[in-house]
Amino acid sequence: MAQESLTELLRRAATEPAARPAFYDALLASTVYVIGRVGDDASATQGEATLAAGDQVQLQNWNRPDGSPVIPFFSSLDTLRQGIAEECPYLALPARSLFEMTQGAELVLDPGSDYGKEFTPDEIGNLLASGLSRSAKTRTVEKSTQVLLGQPAQPPEAMMASLRALFSQRPQVSRAFLALMHDGSAAEPPHLVIGIETDDEDERVFQEAGNVAADQARGEPVDLVRVSGHDEGIASYFLRDCPPFYRRETKKRGFFASLFGRS
Repeated sequence: MAQESLTELLRRAATEPAARPAFYDALLASTVYVIGRVGDDASATQGEATLAAGDQVQLQNWNRPDGSPVIPFFSSLDTLRQGIAEECPYLALPARSLFEMTQGAELVLDPGSDYGKEFTPDEIGNLLASGLSRSAKTRTVEKSTQVLLGQPAQPPEAMMASLRALFSQRPQVSRAFLALMHDGSAAEPPHLVIGIETDDEDERVFQEAGNVAADQARGEPVDLVRVSGHDEGIASYFLRDCPPFYRRETKKRGFFASLFGRS
């Protein structure tokens, strides 16, 4: 199967939250196209330029309807040509380099297309730091706290479907659980908590799951916890009283393999 282009990954990510981590990975590793030129050469013609260390780059800003500026960039030459009304000079450069040189500005990928994506300064900072659009906050419970755990009256089906799609691509995830948690000693209302059981200690899948869940949570907080058979508290509730909403598929043993005790 041929590798998906950045443009195709953007189209999938627009409607599938589970596809967004792969899109961000590809974006940071890709070459993108911007309208601009090297230095002050106003006579520069359309074409691809190569940047050298110390070069000054002039990038074209566009204005939104409200007058605020945004820097356009494009996932391919085809989308660039479709997005401009007349010929102009352009540069091809790594997306990571573009983000680093424009920190503090707002950018938009493939403007005018059906699947354009805006990037805020905070989002760009998170991408450069972690490769994901949102940063997670780690909380440590300093003392024993009683909380109420149960199942939400209306399970977040879209969120669970997106997480299932993500976990199916992450073989280290064995099971995932969901509950509604209420800390009676806190002022905050009940919120969702997702338990993830994995075969390793890698935190990356938790960061990805947090981003996917946040995309579906509509601003509501979502906690993620690691589930282990040796843990007490929330983990024990998941293992004892909560059926998983995701379970890793196991390879079926063939007839001859079962005869000889091999998988």
